Amino acid sequence: MVANFHGPQFSGGANIAIKCPLHTYEQTLVFYRDTLGLPLIEEEEDGCIFQFGPNRLWIDRVPNLSQPDIWLELETTDTEAAASYLKINGVPRRDEVEQLREDFDGFFVSAPCGTIHLVVGDEE
Repeated sequence: MVANFHGPQFSGGANIAIKCPLHTYEQTLVFYRDTLGLPLIEEEEDGCIFQFGPNRLWIDRVPNLSQPDIWLELETTDTEAAASYLKINGVPRRDEVEQLREDFDGFFVSAPCGTIHLVVGDEE
């Protein structure tokens, strides 16, 4: 692994999201809850959160999705510097994928393979 010495520091965040199509949501929920027996932290109308080792696994029910999509979280100490650094390095912003609250210290980008990453500041 090569360390990034010329820009903001990044680390893996505590959240993993599976954006799940409506036609597979219930089976996916049963898999994580009943088959694997992962602790259910919270359940809402449009998704739920499981304890996944040291991480939180969000299973989100998403209409009009044909296949599941995995989203990851990245933490950084400076989101403004991170946004600038990622832009200079050709990493596309993807803020259109999901609305964040106005005061949220973060933004979305995608890796070359298309995986969405939520980049968040320390305070989030």
